[in-house]
Amino acid sequence: MAEIAMGELPRHHRDRKPKDAPVLTHPEGGLTWSEFEDRTNRRARLLRDAGVKAGDFVTLSIPNGNSFFENTFAIWKLGATPNPVASKLPGGEFKAIVDLVKPSVVVGADPSLLPGAKIVSAEADLQGYDPSPVRELPAKNWKGMTSGGSTGRPKVIVDHRPAQWDPEAPGFGQKIDGCVLNPGPLYHNAPFGLTHIALFCGNHIVGMRRFDPAEAMTLIQRHRVNWVNFVPTMMHRIWSLPDRERFDTSSLEQVWHMAAPMPPALKEQWIAWLGGERIWELYGGTEGQGATILNGIEWTAKRGSVGRIQGESKLRVVNEAGQDCKPGEIGEIYFWAAAGPGSTYHYLGAEPKSRDEGWESIGDIGWMDEDGYVFLADRRTDLILRGGANIYPAEVEAALYEHAGVGTAVVVGVPDPDLGARVHAVVQPKAGVKLTPSDLHAHMAEKLARYKCPESYEFSGEMLRDDAGKVRRSLLRAERAKWLEEGKEFRTRP
Repeated sequence: MAEIAMGELPRHHRDRKPKDAPVLTHPEGGLTWSEFEDRTNRRARLLRDAGVKAGDFVTLSIPNGNSFFENTFAIWKLGATPNPVASKLPGGEFKAIVDLVKPSVVVGADPSLLPGAKIVSAEADLQGYDPSPVRELPAKNWKGMTSGGSTGRPKVIVDHRPAQWDPEAPGFGQKIDGCVLNPGPLYHNAPFGLTHIALFCGNHIVGMRRFDPAEAMTLIQRHRVNWVNFVPTMMHRIWSLPDRERFDTSSLEQVWHMAAPMPPALKEQWIAWLGGERIWELYGGTEGQGATILNGIEWTAKRGSVGRIQGESKLRVVNEAGQDCKPGEIGEIYFWAAAGPGSTYHYLGAEPKSRDEGWESIGDIGWMDEDGYVFLADRRTDLILRGGANIYPAEVEAALYEHAGVGTAVVVGVPDPDLGARVHAVVQPKAGVKLTPSDLHAHMAEKLARYKCPESYEFSGEMLRDDAGKVRRSLLRAERAKWLEEGKEFRTRP
């Protein structure tokens, strides 16, 4: 079938489905496709009256829920581009993003954070607006995703795909007219993109306001969910449920994970539980130059890999001398987009890191084996240089996760006058578990070479990663460096 403007897809599915067919289910209630088409048209007129026109950006500061999707489709109906941000974004960072994007309207924000900006309520009364179809030409760019990256400096990644889709062309193993669970925050690229692609193909989205492992399993069982994308932190918390086996997972056809490193031991547990044919992994950037994919059966044969490059895109690994790495040699990963450099995105607020007339890096380092399978080491900015040795935080974190008492762990390098940097672990124990440095040192001594093991530990009761599995490692490093300057001491290993 030909591609249809994204703003017209709710009407397309309304017209071919039963009148009561559900499109969205969130804690606040659900919507049918008929109700969804009605509300998106009304909301489009509200936004048009507020000043939105074709070619504009509209910044969304809305938590997960029905209103988020009503607004994205309303924006597409007007030929504009949605720019989602976290609904609780600090004022300074929020203003920096708005200054970059220059949206005609901001939806859902606290007006006190953005003096002078045009603000529209995410829950505005729609009854006075006409529900008949609103039709504009498709937006040139279907999304503009915000990323702080590892530096914390905001940038916006503007996708070059126009706002149109073939409703009979599902992606990433999804179905037409299936049921998809979204456990992640919609302001992140993977949850945003994957849930909307599911909607484009008529799927019912069951959404969560915030991730909770027991609730996620309950929703999978209740709604017979067949497809879900988690991040490893979510999978770790589900695996830790004492009653995990009581939930019916027979409807699940594919479980995907991406966006953060996956501890190998955790992946092995999920493969043993659900079967390798149901576990899928993707590695790639929001920039869309290319992606690697593999399922659990392949992963078992290539333990630790994130797969091989897909389609016509290309991938290479380059050493510090600018030469292609030999199989097994660690270097920086570069992509070449199938349609050539600059074909998939452009930045607002940043410049691509490129070499050799268009090969682009998103900052990751790793290696490739002789069969073309890619293995990640870490982000270059996260690398810890300890006395001349390279230490990859993801490797240390993966070993920490194998301890039964560890809930979440983040490893950073902190200043050391002798070695330049030393390995410091910030650990959130599981509920009800008390951990000491001695407990973790004994465990880590069995897993890694001594120089890779944390030399100090910090125990935290706060969540260290957000619901998308992301962590601001640069902020953690800076805070701990300041604490050391102020004379604070961390609990050291024996």
